[in-house]
Order: sequence, then structure tokens, then C-alpha cells
Amino acid sequence: MESLHYLLMKTHAHINRLILSQAAAIGLSPGQPKILECLLLHGECNQKAIAENCEIEQATVGSILSRMERDGLVCRSQRDGNRRSLYVSLTPQGRDLAQQMEEIFRQADAQASGRLTPQELAQLTALLETVCASLAPTGKEAE
Repeated sequence: MESLHYLLMKTHAHINRLILSQAAAIGLSPGQPKILECLLLHGECNQKAIAENCEIEQATVGSILSRMERDGLVCRSQRDGNRRSLYVSLTPQGRDLAQQMEEIFRQADAQASGRLTPQELAQLTALLETVCASLAPTGKEAE
């Protein structure tokens, strides 16, 4: 039996490859699909919230957002005159691609869980949430 860390890594690599190849086919680069998903689910967000939601560094989010803004997928604006914090929202083109990604994610989930019963899928989901919570940084480790 293979180790847990190896199976998690291998599973991530397979599903990531599947998703990113389909994302590339609609003109998206790595990092963009999860930002589109975040904005579709949560609406307008600041860069810090996007970074936290997507589990990527804030500086990385900034460079991805710059390309997405250049390509007309998102727009950034100030709110309440706060020049230090820009809020990001989807453009109509970005919303369209986010909805396409939503379907790609749904298909990837269906393929990944295709051999599981509904009960096994529920159990796997609960177990992965527990594993994720065990590994998530807390307190001072997160800073």
C-alpha cells in the first residue's frame, strides 16, 4: 500500500493536469482558473481574500491578476476611497470563462469520483476535509 502523502500528491497531479489542460484549451494559464472560481463564488474580493481562498501567495495573485486585467477577465477598483486596497471583480468575459471552468471542475470531480458510491464519496470528502484541517497552518504558523 502506498503512503498517504504519495497518494495525495499523485491524485493532485492527475486532477491538476486534467483541469489545466482543459483550461489551456479555453485560453487560461495556471492560477487563473481558481481565481475565476473564487470570484464567481464570492463576488468582488480584495487581493488578500483571493490569496487566502486560493491558497496562493498574495504577490503571486497580484501578477496573475495583472495578466487577467490585461486580458479583460477582471477589473480592479477602489472602494470607499481606500487607495491601499483594490477590489477585483469579473468582467462579462471573465464571468463567461468562470462558468466554463465551473463545468470543467464539475467534470473533473465526476471523473475522479466515478468509481465511488455516493456514500464513499461523502466519506472521502469528510476525510479529506479532516486531513486538510490537520495540515492547515494555525495561529503563529500562518503568519
